[in-house]
Amino acid sequence: MRKHGNHDFAYFFQEGFSNMFTHGFMSFAAIGITVACLLIMGTFSLVAVNAEATLSDLEEENQVLAFVDESLTEEQARALEDDLLAVPNVASVEFISRTEAMETFQADYEDEALFQGLPDSTLRHRFAVTPEDISKQAELREDLLAVDGIAKVNAWDELSDGFITIRNIAAVVCVALIAILFLVSVFIIANTIKLTTFDRREEIAIMKMVGATNGFIRWPFVYEGFLMGLLSALIAFLLQWGLYGLITNGIAGSDAFSIVSIVPFSAIWLPVALIFIAVGMLIGIGGSVSAIRQFLKV
Repeated sequence: MRKHGNHDFAYFFQEGFSNMFTHGFMSFAAIGITVACLLIMGTFSLVAVNAEATLSDLEEENQVLAFVDESLTEEQARALEDDLLAVPNVASVEFISRTEAMETFQADYEDEALFQGLPDSTLRHRFAVTPEDISKQAELREDLLAVDGIAKVNAWDELSDGFITIRNIAAVVCVALIAILFLVSVFIIANTIKLTTFDRREEIAIMKMVGATNGFIRWPFVYEGFLMGLLSALIAFLLQWGLYGLITNGIAGSDAFSIVSIVPFSAIWLPVALIFIAVGMLIGIGGSVSAIRQFLKV
């Protein structure tokens, strides 16, 4: 036996690797459970990412309309753009003339008789203002009204409040579910590895009696958990990639989900892979350390 104080990386790595195949069925079960847990956590996380993207798009469409004073000409109204851009919490502004506003109304309504004989001057010049932060929409309305030449501001506070509430609820639910699934995963993996460790309890007891340190006994199990976590992360990532592609194609081909914004997997694959690897190894190592602890008390 090697000196138990000698931390030989190659030896421990080889022992951990061979232990995976020595207890093939249990290792397969542990990897399968980890893959399933990673897939569930990953799916919830990706749903949250896409929900955030959809809400962001809806927020951008939640524009505030700033109506220009009727006494101003179109040239004078257009000149207000710089003043509006200088207002805090304004991301962008778009000028809409009386004529453009009338054309939009006519396009939205099929009954042209409603607009016959109605002059363009009936409507006002206006600016469509996109806020940077919709949670401060009430303050934005007051700041826009303070601009000289703006007579009226329409802002749908109920809609913006609804977006904020949905986003906050989605974030809390997602974080809570991921945290619960992570703890459940560690618990399941720990108990699965305990079963494999139980088969080697006599071997561990003999090694303890001949003087092997806890570290010498523990490290092969740590490397075994590390390798199982890494392999689980790789398998889960590939499955998640395929599943995401199938769901994305299904949503893209459905008119019912036209409002949903899908983030391309090519834009998020790297953080997803890194998180899968980190969580997979953490689950594997954490489960191994937790499992071996009680068997070292000889």
